[in-house]
Amino acid sequence: MAYHADHMTLPAADGTGRRTALFRESLGDKAARLIFALAWSLAPARVRGLPNLTRLCFAEFMAPDYALPDPERALDNPPGLAGIVHDFTLPTILAGYRRGLYPLAHIAPLKWWSPPQRSVLFFNEMHIAKRLRRQMRQRHYTVSFDRDFDGIIKACAGHREGRLPITWITPKVMHAYAALFDAGYAHSFEVWNQKNELVGGGYGVVIGGVFVTESQFSREANTSKIGFTVLNWHLARWGFAFNDGKVMTPTCHDMGFRDIPRKDFLTRLAKAEQRPAKNSRWQAEADMATVADWQLE
Repeated sequence: MAYHADHMTLPAADGTGRRTALFRESLGDKAARLIFALAWSLAPARVRGLPNLTRLCFAEFMAPDYALPDPERALDNPPGLAGIVHDFTLPTILAGYRRGLYPLAHIAPLKWWSPPQRSVLFFNEMHIAKRLRRQMRQRHYTVSFDRDFDGIIKACAGHREGRLPITWITPKVMHAYAALFDAGYAHSFEVWNQKNELVGGGYGVVIGGVFVTESQFSREANTSKIGFTVLNWHLARWGFAFNDGKVMTPTCHDMGFRDIPRKDFLTRLAKAEQRPAKNSRWQAEADMATVADWQLE
């Protein structure tokens, strides 16, 4: 099946009432999230950055700067903190990504970040572990794109087994990225088991020829890795320059992502974001076995 993104029509946006119900956070969940996020922010590895963060917040309170910050002037401690998010609407979010910034905050206010090292995947460096290839060839799972964005972002915000209930993906954030999805700038990948249950996936934002990975989740072993591998196969096929993982994680490292300096990243981003964007609903073009054979030639 050929993919012609520029000639596809976006379906109508989902009803706001359904999203409001789906994205709702109970008072108990909100309280737990805030308590654990506060404890997380006071951990020794992060508490050293609190004085700079406090000064920045105070300065913004006294004289708010509504312009997007300069990513190259981000703080060293906490690493990559660039500024405060004042406007969290679709145009400003997209402008931030094009500038090399991304929003994140476990504790308000929402902040712009530009880390000194950026985790990126150049697709010729993609690594698929032998065990993952075997699992993909068994065809116990299928992967789709943009079939259930709302379900994906809700699952990414949900509690993970063995982890503290900490997330920055609040209802406000969910609605903002759902708006990006409706406009064709955000995309999801979904992993379905043989019972047609959503068991893994993730989402991200497209800026020209760059895919910015936002979040992933798994409900069965390796399902996010399966979906992520299928995603990267398609990104490579569609001519994307790279996948921006933002900050390195063990999973990204194992799959071939590597850190590059901020200046190098911003230079590559400026070139890649000029490429035609695939701002329409995506469809899978390959079965699992085809993707499992990727990089074996």
